[in-house]
Amino acid sequence: MLEKIFCVDDDPITLMLCRKVIERVAFAKEVLTAKNGEEAFAYFKDLAQQHHENKDMAYPKLTLLDLNMPVMNGWEFLDQYLAYGYQDLFKEAKFIVLSSTIDPQDVEKTKNYPMVSDFLSKPITREVLEELKLKMK
Repeated sequence: MLEKIFCVDDDPITLMLCRKVIERVAFAKEVLTAKNGEEAFAYFKDLAQQHHENKDMAYPKLTLLDLNMPVMNGWEFLDQYLAYGYQDLFKEAKFIVLSSTIDPQDVEKTKNYPMVSDFLSKPITREVLEELKLKMK
């Protein structure tokens, strides 16, 4: 079981379903959420500042990231995350891109982001989380 998981999506129903499925499968102790990339980036920025004071602090080892969001989309978030060097600071953090459509160009584009480990179709399901649990052991 993960300590923390982070779900980033602009749809409140998707966030609620994500939380419910994660709790049902006992995938993580804590489910954090953000409504767009800007909120998610602000969260990691705060974490980075805290990390300098406490290197052992817990951070989400997995983030489920939507691509199409207002304010700051998933791609913009990933670009900022890389630009600020957070992939070096949070070495164990992995991202799974979640999208309602699986566009081959988007799947290919994720290869430019070393912290992105997978590209999955929405919604996240119990079966998908069970499979992820096995991969993460």
